[in-house]
Amino acid sequence: MAAGVNFGPLANTGSGGGFDQLSGAQRAATLLLLLGEAEGAAIWRLLDEEEVKKVSHAMVQLGSLEAETIERLIVDFVSRLPSGGGITSNYERTESLLLKIFPPEQVSSIMAEIKGASAKRVWGSLTQIDPDILAAFLRNEYPQTVAVVLSKVRPDYAARVLTILPEEFAIDVLNRMLRMETVQKEALRHIEETLRVEFVSTIAQSTRRDAHELMADVFNAFDRQTETRFLAALDQGNRGSAKRIRELMFTFEDLLKLDAGSVQTLMRKVENDTLCRALKGAEERVRGFFLAQMSTRAAKNLNDEMSSMGPIRLKEVDEAQAKMTELAKDLAEKGEIMIAKNGGEEELVY
Repeated sequence: MAAGVNFGPLANTGSGGGFDQLSGAQRAATLLLLLGEAEGAAIWRLLDEEEVKKVSHAMVQLGSLEAETIERLIVDFVSRLPSGGGITSNYERTESLLLKIFPPEQVSSIMAEIKGASAKRVWGSLTQIDPDILAAFLRNEYPQTVAVVLSKVRPDYAARVLTILPEEFAIDVLNRMLRMETVQKEALRHIEETLRVEFVSTIAQSTRRDAHELMADVFNAFDRQTETRFLAALDQGNRGSAKRIRELMFTFEDLLKLDAGSVQTLMRKVENDTLCRALKGAEERVRGFFLAQMSTRAAKNLNDEMSSMGPIRLKEVDEAQAKMTELAKDLAEKGEIMIAKNGGEEELVY
């Protein structure tokens, strides 16, 4: 990390510049690369097709970025999180602004594409709503409106909503869906806007993962020195965010919060060499915790193995501890162990 990060085969043709030279799309692409496939997937799914293309295009052009650039990007991102300021915009305001800059025909084309992408997001997001909630909303609408809505969503989801609606009302809707002709654009736009205001915006807010949680996962992936350096930088400019990230990070030391059964399950699953390297560089209390879960003979054998290894690099210790931490997360996700955070006051299943 100290020497920089190479994000792909186009290292010689990338921006090669510092933080100030990165475009917004390139900054977003860098953060998504840092998050990786597992943690970044939730963000990718919130982007529309054009946004995915824009970020992807920026990603392949990133090339090699220095550690200082990555550090400034993360610090800048996290420092913006608690900001209370903001702006509000909408379709009309955006169109009005563009008309002051570009020719009307160009603005018309741009806004038409935006409208199409927005409509796709509305219908795609609608199926994230509990069918009971949508049915309760639709039962107060005209049957023709309900028919339009249910004709736009997945068939299985439409079926679930129809079974919840009053039978007579549902049959009326079914008949209208069978006889449905082309819906006027203005009427469809009105329905889409109503649904967006009533449901989709709320869904986006409720399903969007807290940015501090995402950054905590990024920090978990850093080596110990990089993590310490970044957190120290955040402490200077945004102590609140740094504190929040520390609270959310799941570290090797958090394994001490596992119950006896979970520890034994983890130790059965982890490779012996990984366990030796992880514990050889651990604090005495951490090493003692794991050894206490073993039989006297097994503990002695493990101690002998650690002694016979001789000196090992800190990097090897960090890598081994990271493997154990990731394994614990995987086992928790499969329901094989339970991870407790905050001193065991709150159970967290990944």
